[in-house]
Amino acid sequence: MIKFAVLLALVSFAAAVPTIDTRIDMSGDWRVVGGSAAATGAYPFIVSLRSSSNSHFCGGSIINNLWVLTAAHCLVGSSASNVNAVVGTNTLASGGSTLRSSRLLVHGSYNPNTIANDVGVIQLASSPRPRNIAAVSLNTADVGAVSAILIGWGRTSTGGSIPNNLQQLSTNTITTAACQSVWGSSVSSNQICAFTRSGQGACNGDSGGPLVRASDLAQLGIVSFGIACAQGYPDVYARVSSYNSWIQSAISS
Repeated sequence: MIKFAVLLALVSFAAAVPTIDTRIDMSGDWRVVGGSAAATGAYPFIVSLRSSSNSHFCGGSIINNLWVLTAAHCLVGSSASNVNAVVGTNTLASGGSTLRSSRLLVHGSYNPNTIANDVGVIQLASSPRPRNIAAVSLNTADVGAVSAILIGWGRTSTGGSIPNNLQQLSTNTITTAACQSVWGSSVSSNQICAFTRSGQGACNGDSGGPLVRASDLAQLGIVSFGIACAQGYPDVYARVSSYNSWIQSAISS
């Protein structure tokens, strides 16, 4: 079990907006910590969250025509005026539409120290056009160990470049008990973990993005935190099924 002193070093997978090195790898040869480039048009619900200077810092997913689901830690300290959503493209450097935000809502019990309840939503100022865009289905029932896919533009290695092409990684969720055998009480049933092996996993810039079930692409989790990038520990996600009521209440407010 990871000791408490080590837990203090856990890192969310957000790329800090003021300091992010936004070198984009244009060659397409990088693999996001063991993943591969997604096909054009795949995952039409994926969102790149950008700062006002157009730097990618987190991922997200379209849940309806005016709302994006992401991690709370991607939004804390930001305002709607400096968070934009780029939709309808699988490349960072070109394509898609940039939509402004009108509201950022963070779960009222989000804890920045433990990264518990790491869920937030963004209200868009306008609806995205339907071309190459679709809403993700939110999973409503708890799952144990299933085949899953992580999607994002996170760094390809610790300190590495951000890939231009959207990356996908085939992985597996694990049971809460299996995750707690590594993370201890820092992981609750409101979170879901995924792990395959060292060298595969989430990294900075993947935060807020979706973990989807391989069989139907229903969203199971929201990228939350881990230890470094793909160092042999399970990545931790906010479990979507645990927060469906909050999500529906927030987007109805």
